[in-house]
Amino acid sequence: MPARGDHEARRRDVSEAVWRVLAAQGFGGLTLRAVATEMGASTGLLTHYFPSKQALVRHALEVAHAHTANRVRRKASGKGLPALREALLDVVPLTPEATAANRVWVSFWDAALGDEELGAAEIKRYERWRGMLRPHVDDAIKLGQLPSDVDPDDIVVTAAAFTHGLVVQALFDPARFPPARQTTLVDNFISSLSHH
Repeated sequence: MPARGDHEARRRDVSEAVWRVLAAQGFGGLTLRAVATEMGASTGLLTHYFPSKQALVRHALEVAHAHTANRVRRKASGKGLPALREALLDVVPLTPEATAANRVWVSFWDAALGDEELGAAEIKRYERWRGMLRPHVDDAIKLGQLPSDVDPDDIVVTAAAFTHGLVVQALFDPARFPPARQTTLVDNFISSLSHH
């Protein structure tokens, strides 16, 4: 049975190489050759795993989802707006790991805009993210941190839009958006919600 273990180990090596290529070059730079070079392997070895560019992109998406799902999340200091604040700070590029993950996802938007299947996957990803933010907004309304007449869906969409807007600016201009400033901007945003 050692062959199976070798296969699993090799597949893990391939996945890690795919992630490193994505983090450095984005989806636009993701090619069999780039992954092979990253691994010090031949492209022939990789065609065994990925018979097409589409198969490589699908695998890269799985790797990116796994990285996102497995990252360490911040602990909320309270329910409602404090929890929403932590959820937004989880997303912005405050650390090298979060920066790499955001570079990967933002680079994916180009591919997703031009491909119906990838675009549908991105719609689902946004739905999942909004679904994770929604309970914090619901709690904030119940706890009186937000006015009872606000539309929770609008608050969630606004929070997601603000956060990804900040992500993009911080990726392009990190000197102007260091972690401390990003945190202040998130704090100001959360504070502005409670003054609706």
